[in-house]
Amino acid sequence: MDDKFYKSTISLIVMKKVIGYIISVAGIIVMALGFGMINLKLKFLEGVAGTYIAGVGIVAVIVGIIISLKTDSEKKDKQVAEEVPIYEGVGKKRKIVGYRKD
Repeated sequence: MDDKFYKSTISLIVMKKVIGYIISVAGIIVMALGFGMINLKLKFLEGVAGTYIAGVGIVAVIVGIIISLKTDSEKKDKQVAEEVPIYEGVGKKRKIVGYRKD
């Protein structure tokens, strides 16, 4: 069960990261539209100034970066430190004297 949970958690984190990248790329494309680098005539964008379109693209890039970076920090926070025994002595006379978190 732990293996399935681990795999599903990793796949969810990867999917969030991919969604963040997709939003960022879409934002770059919208920015290019706003700044006039891509000449594409769309009816619903005719009345809107290019600076507003570029602003929406910039916001989309920032949101995409935040989504992709947030998933990295979530992954690091969820790692639980494992307790490792501390031994004293050699061979069969070894005794556990304590534990440390690794």
